[in-house]
Amino acid sequence: MTTPSADEAAHAARAHSFNAAAAQYAAHRPSYPPALFDAIEELTGRPLAGSRVVDVGAGTGIATARLHARGADVIAVEPGDGMAAEFRRALPGVPVVRGSGNALPLTGHCADLLTYAQAWHWTDPARAVPEAVRVLRPGGALALWWNTDALDVPWIAEAAERTDRHFGLDLSAEKRNLGARVADPTGRLGFLRRDIRWSRRVPLDTHLANIGSHSVFLTQEAERSAAYLAEERRHVLDVFPDGIVEETYDVVLLLATTPSTTAA
Repeated sequence: MTTPSADEAAHAARAHSFNAAAAQYAAHRPSYPPALFDAIEELTGRPLAGSRVVDVGAGTGIATARLHARGADVIAVEPGDGMAAEFRRALPGVPVVRGSGNALPLTGHCADLLTYAQAWHWTDPARAVPEAVRVLRPGGALALWWNTDALDVPWIAEAAERTDRHFGLDLSAEKRNLGARVADPTGRLGFLRRDIRWSRRVPLDTHLANIGSHSVFLTQEAERSAAYLAEERRHVLDVFPDGIVEETYDVVLLLATTPSTTAA
């Protein structure tokens, strides 16, 4: 058996970290704006209502709930125990099966649309792309999207810089890299990109709990994360002294359509 590298082990730890914080994730993570789903319908040329949709890496069901509300016939795929349990509490009428995008537990050509909300980066695209093509019907679409911080908003850029310094990250580079090469390094699929801006107003405690639900915080020592969040509370109150925070996001949507006919 091959021993995982340090990077692979860290990646796996971050992926599994959500299961212990599923309730926090469900309660405080942002959802997605109606304009995102309008864009998916425009780019695929078909309504979500009546479409067979597989939401992969569904987590607690934040995106699944929106797809279901648009009238899609949704089945969710989720690998984590804690996240799947939270999903079932939130959406008892929507089926969820255990599995990952690297090996979908689904028959071939069964879906009109495959979606990954905040989840594609947990897959191995070299395995997940062929799986997506296998499961999608001819003319079906693969849609990947992420809520990313709007770094042109000054207070958000300053907060991102503080996080970068604290954890040794480069959030700006991560946002720039959310493109076709990340989605499919093999170049088999032609992705279109849309960026959709939206915002939400939430209490400061919700804002901080949202930050704390990200894997980089969940995999740190609790004291280190708590110290960061206490300091961040003071910074954010300087901008929003009434304690109501306006979070601004750019949803990065990548969508690729499979050929409408299979090869003879």
